[in-house]
Amino acid sequence: MIQTEILNLITKKTLGLTLVLSAAAMAFAQEKQQISGKIVDAQNNAVPYASISFSNKTVKENAALFSDATLTDEKGNFTINLIPGNYEITIDAVDFKKLVVTKSIGQNPNLGNIKIESEQQVTNSKTKDIEGVTLTSTAKPYKVELDKRTYDVSADITTKGGNLQDVLQNVPSVSVETDGTVSMRGNSNVRFLINGKPSSMLGIDDNANALQSIPADQIEKIEVITNPSSKFESAGTAGILNIILKKTKKTGFNGSVEGTLGYLPTTRLNTNLSWRKGNLTYYLNGGGGYNEGKFTSRNDYALNTNVISPIAGTLLNSHQESETNNYNKSYNVNTGLSYDITPKTTISSSIMLRGSNSNNESDTDYDENIYDGNTSVLQKTNRNSDGKGENLSFQADAGLDHKIDDKGQLITFAASFQTSNNDSSSDIKETTSNNTSSNDVSVQNSKNRTILLKADYELPIGEKSKIEAGARYDANKNDYDYEVTRSINGGTAAILPLYTSLTTYDEKISAAYTQFKSKISDKISYQLGLRVENTNIDLSFDRADGLNKQVPKDYTNVFPTVFLSYDISKNNQFLLNYTERIRRPRSFFLIPFMSLNNNRNLFEGNPDLNPSLVHSYEFGYSLQKNKFSITPTLYYRNTVDDIKMYQERTLDANNNTVITTKPINLGTEQTYGLDLNASVDITKWWKVMGSLDLFGYKTEGKYQGIDYSGDGFSSRVRLTNTFRPDKNTSFQIQSFFRGGQKTASNEQKPMYAVSLGANRTIWKGNGTLSFNVQDIFNTRARETAFTTETYTNSSYMQMMPRTFTVSLSYRFKQGEKVESQKRKKDINNNDNGGDDQMPPM
Repeated sequence: MIQTEILNLITKKTLGLTLVLSAAAMAFAQEKQQISGKIVDAQNNAVPYASISFSNKTVKENAALFSDATLTDEKGNFTINLIPGNYEITIDAVDFKKLVVTKSIGQNPNLGNIKIESEQQVTNSKTKDIEGVTLTSTAKPYKVELDKRTYDVSADITTKGGNLQDVLQNVPSVSVETDGTVSMRGNSNVRFLINGKPSSMLGIDDNANALQSIPADQIEKIEVITNPSSKFESAGTAGILNIILKKTKKTGFNGSVEGTLGYLPTTRLNTNLSWRKGNLTYYLNGGGGYNEGKFTSRNDYALNTNVISPIAGTLLNSHQESETNNYNKSYNVNTGLSYDITPKTTISSSIMLRGSNSNNESDTDYDENIYDGNTSVLQKTNRNSDGKGENLSFQADAGLDHKIDDKGQLITFAASFQTSNNDSSSDIKETTSNNTSSNDVSVQNSKNRTILLKADYELPIGEKSKIEAGARYDANKNDYDYEVTRSINGGTAAILPLYTSLTTYDEKISAAYTQFKSKISDKISYQLGLRVENTNIDLSFDRADGLNKQVPKDYTNVFPTVFLSYDISKNNQFLLNYTERIRRPRSFFLIPFMSLNNNRNLFEGNPDLNPSLVHSYEFGYSLQKNKFSITPTLYYRNTVDDIKMYQERTLDANNNTVITTKPINLGTEQTYGLDLNASVDITKWWKVMGSLDLFGYKTEGKYQGIDYSGDGFSSRVRLTNTFRPDKNTSFQIQSFFRGGQKTASNEQKPMYAVSLGANRTIWKGNGTLSFNVQDIFNTRARETAFTTETYTNSSYMQMMPRTFTVSLSYRFKQGEKVESQKRKKDINNNDNGGDDQMPPM
């Protein structure tokens, strides 16, 4: 018995050894083929140093003897000697999904390009080592997709240590004015979203202070959507800017911390933390800081006495010089979690909190020539203002994502509650050369409450088509409490009833959409969509002088969208689309008198203001190669009931000249142009990215005898040069130019600016030291002139002078990246945080 077992054991061992030796002999006996190929990403960019394993499936026994592995070189190419047969090929690369394919390797020695799918870029991820080869990120800073363009903030060196407003200044197709106004292709009606939805982090009216309170370090990317599909809300005639905040895809505990110092005095500390284990992901982003700003302006006014015969007290001409210093403290916290209840069901929730405290001190000098009935008398005036402001914003979100089946049928639900409270006050003292003085004190409280509910459904039809539908409800309520008191020559303060009011703005928007997308062939795709929105507005205005006004508005609009694409080849396509969108007046645009800027300049709302409708057409071409990409887009927009700012010269009760600005509906505006974005890798160490917007405009309309009609042609150019002298060092030079514009009554002068940034990776890839200078030559300023038959008013404005910052970031405990569940890719799929998905939490 024992002998039999021993004999069986020897027989098995001998047989196994025989098979091994036979296989080895056969491996050496067969002639190996030299196999070559290239690993590329979706844009045909080379993937350097990817790990490729070949496992032979033809020989069942001891297949390891027929298997091998290699790495791609810096250009993504590989060669390896293999015997013919069927192989399972496994490809691994940092920041890419693992790919496993089966190929038959015969007499054809070239496997061609093998494409692997990129994972979502993890900003500032630690460089990793694969078999002794150090890898660094080579992500493209600007990515063109079918329905949007994505700007990777991590590739922008000049904004390290900055804020959202700094980042937006460098995004193609986007401009930031010197007063903080953001526009796209010259249109300032931009809709901001954070993680795919409106956010209280941007305050009630998306003002410049809110943009400056969101650190660049917490932003992963920005999606530029110039012609949104019917899934998106219709607001924003210029388009949508979707700000995607950072989340990680790595297991375990990961994090980074960044500190910044700069001048004008700036200090900031931010951190991004995450923890992922099993079905649970938790993240916490937060930070705070202090910064100072400086705002300077000049204003010149001249009355045309050839047209108007002045009376005593009339302002003939004036020169104004103003300087304002701002001091701001801010903090923000963004925390959330997601949990996979089942492989098909995920719930998520998040909380965002933003707070700020600001103080601004302004000093203004006026030289004014005033007509006394016979001649002009020079009057000098000094105006000193001390303003304070506090903001606290809160937002809570929840979402459910459920895959009904494995064929792509999906339903998502999302809910959001947001509240924002703003308290501000100003103490304004004015003294004139004739020894008279006044003291104005204004106090304002603004409250906003928002509820958002939305549901989306997707139903694939076969392999090439899909139906999508959804509904959405927005409820926004704003309360404004504004009071102004004035005392003359130290007397008792009295309320100014013209500027003291209570206002409630209640807006409700109900929407539903449906769209169908399909492929006619492998080259032609289309999408047809329809969105219906009902807007109901109730505005109640009560002024201290007894004026009461109720402004009810109710209107329903239908918004069609059409998208067509033709693929010439991979990453080479034509795009054609049409959308209709709406510009609803902001709440304070409708309030008869909301604020007193100073006693010479007033802002007056217009309760009769109606929304503008815009018809937008785009025809684009996209070509993306390994080292070169170009995306020219021809666009045309026709705006009906265009909203413009109207200026009017009036006299107050004391015959003092007052310039009043208010929004009006003014005829039509047509805008057309070429929006060109391109990038090229000139060498391994020199990359260039440029954008060019050549546009024409034509405005038609008159108001109160002033002709706003005009046409012209202008341009915007942005150029970014990135240099990488070694693998650990990079620096950028960014330049910007905006051409002048002119209509019958308004002229805007050209403007340019140049910025510089540099960074170096330190501490074995765990740290980054960055330095940047914004507006090196201190030229970012706006000069405008408003001319009518009766007067001319010209101004100069610089929101922020030249600044520089130094930042140090440290990344720790970097875990391995995990593969997230991907939805089935199809035409017009809006991945990574679009409004058509459950908002990332």
